[in-house]
This record gives sequence, C-alpha cells and structure tokens, in this order.
Amino acid sequence: MRIIVYTGKGGVGKTSVAAATALRAAELGYRTIVLSTDAAHSLGDSFDRPIGPEPVAVAPNLWAQEVDSLRQLERNWGKIRDYLAALFRSKQMNETLSEISVDELVVFPGLEELFCLLEIKRHYEEGKYDVIVMDCAPTGETLRLLSYPDLARWWLERIFPVQRAVLKVVRPVAQPLVSVPLPTVDVLDTAAAFIRELEKMHALLTDATKSSLRLVVNAEKMVIKEACRSFTYFNLFGFPTDGVVINRLLPEGVRDDYFRGWKDLQEKYVTVIEESFYPLPVFRAPLFDHEVVGLTALRQLARACFGAEDPARLFYRGFSQAIEKDGQGYLLSIRLPFVEKGAVSLAQRGDELQIQVGGLKRNVLLPRALVGRKATSAGLEDGVLKIRFGGEIHGAP
Repeated sequence: MRIIVYTGKGGVGKTSVAAATALRAAELGYRTIVLSTDAAHSLGDSFDRPIGPEPVAVAPNLWAQEVDSLRQLERNWGKIRDYLAALFRSKQMNETLSEISVDELVVFPGLEELFCLLEIKRHYEEGKYDVIVMDCAPTGETLRLLSYPDLARWWLERIFPVQRAVLKVVRPVAQPLVSVPLPTVDVLDTAAAFIRELEKMHALLTDATKSSLRLVVNAEKMVIKEACRSFTYFNLFGFPTDGVVINRLLPEGVRDDYFRGWKDLQEKYVTVIEESFYPLPVFRAPLFDHEVVGLTALRQLARACFGAEDPARLFYRGFSQAIEKDGQGYLLSIRLPFVEKGAVSLAQRGDELQIQVGGLKRNVLLPRALVGRKATSAGLEDGVLKIRFGGEIHGAP
C-alpha cells in the first residue's frame, strides 16, 4: 500500500493536485481513496460533486472522503473531553470560566487535525485500498502536529504508568476529600489508547517504504520560503519527502507583454526551487485557462504534472536520519536543509536528545546503540547535522 500526503501553503492548489494524483492512480488500476483533512474542505469542489464524511465513489477505482473532525473528536477524545469538562466546571475552577471557554479548553490546539490523520491509519489497517492520497491542512497547521507523537510517547512512558497505579489505590480515599473530580482508570486507559494510536500513525507516516510527503508550491518567494522551512522540519521529525510540485506556472505560449515580467520571475524561482530541493524530483503544472474542476480537468492536470509516470510510485528515497560507527564511537546524522549554523541548539538528557530548530523542538529517543553514550560534538555540514557520541557507555562498570 502507498500513502501520499500533500501539503503546502494555503492557496497553492494542493487539493487539485491531490485529487488529480488520486484520479490518475485509479485509472492505472489502483484502488484509491483521496481524503481531505483541511477544516475548509474543498475536495468536493475539485470533483464537482458532494462528498461527505464517509468514502463515496467518484470514479472507477476511486473514492473520496472529507473527514469530519467533530466525529473523529467524539470517537477518540469523548471520554477525556467529558472528564476535562467536568474538571473545569467543578466548583473550585468554574468561578472564572464561561461555558464557551470550557468548550475551548477541553480540545487542545491541533487535536482535531490529528484525529483526522488517524483516518489514514484506519484505512491502512482495513486494507481496502492500494493507494491513500491525503490532502492535508496548510503547512502551518501540519507543522503543529509534528511534535505531538514525541510528546505523547513521553507521557505514555513516564507519567501514565505511575498516575494510573497511584489513582487506582488512592482514588476511593482521596475523591471525598477533594473538590475537583479525579480521573478514573477508564479515562487514563482511553488516553493511553489514543497515544498508542498516535504512535502507530507516526510510525506509518515515517516509514519510507510506505509513505511520503509531497510539497505543493507556487513560483513565489514567500511560498518557497515556507516550503523550505517545512522541508527542514519534515526531515527533523523523520517524515520522508519524495517530490515537489510547482503549480500554476504560466505556459510557454503566454508571451503577452502584460505577463512578461511575471513569467521571467517565475522562471527565476523555478530554478531556485530545483536547486534548493535537489535531489528531490520537481514536477511542473501549468496555470490553465479554466478552473480545475471535474474529472476532465483533473485528468488534464495529472497528465501535465506527471506525464506517463505512475504518480503512486516512490520518486525519491533519501535518509533523514542515519547512524554509523565512527572510530571508537558513533555518528548520528540528521538532514536539516536550509538551516544556518548557529540556528540549531542541542541538549542531552539521559537517553533523549533535544534538538531545537527555530521555534520547533524535537525530543529524539536515542537508538539502542547510543543509549548511555554521551554526545561529544556536533556540527552542520552541507545541510546535515552530525552528532558524535563517545565510545564508552556512561556509567558502565
């Protein structure tokens, strides 16, 4: 099974590209589903027909779905939401909270998008489709989700076992003595189950043999800069990227004086994109003289973008993280393109390595070979962060 996730800055046309990719894959014989997780769904507009929260057939071998975040919220967060709501409405905490603020507080930022992404895992496990194409939320929203699995793993391993054991013993005694409701073991188990689902989803989306992200861009300075930042963060968090689609390029036949300056600028930025994202393959799609709506227009877009290529195949496989023996120690390499020296900070705490790039942090659980070893040096070399670890295991007898 292949999973392809399209993302990009809002307004670049990623929904059209995702729909066109799915249609082309279906016409090549793959049982394909295309899903939208964007809160402002436009997948139905691309196919020019209504699409709901359950898969609906839109062409031979092709199904489409606009994931209902509220339904996913109820399915994955219902018990936890109800407990948090009761907690915030308790006498001690409700003095300064309105009903509206309580509803807002029980759903953390980014959770709805995460619940939508869990649909990928569900379809993968059901095995009904050969190809899953995801039209993801704009990159700004996507980036918020990257650190959730790492954070969730920390809670699951460090906090939940202790809290669950303690509450099981003290809750019957403590509850009458406190004025706020304590979580039940069932609530904690629900939270733990949700975190495990996140872990499985993360493992699936970081498996380069099954999944890949594709960036959709326009030949514009601001769009390119955001795509570069996104590509850096995708590498930092281990999400494989196998291609870039430049959408809405002025066709060669457009030679009107009015568009000459804009066309020259696009050609300049196309070169920047190809050089910046090398060795990723770059696909080009023109600005059509009509709306990309309906099967005929989507088929035309897929043909312009991929030609005779199979859009479901993996176009590029490169490492985002690697470990190798380095003399008596080890060398951990993480690709961080577009990052300047001095923009990365590191901190090691036990078997975790905290890496901060810009406003994002990632806690990397060190591979088994590095557990107990101390990082001795680090540096950026040609867009690769190289961290050296000593040969001796710290604390070993």
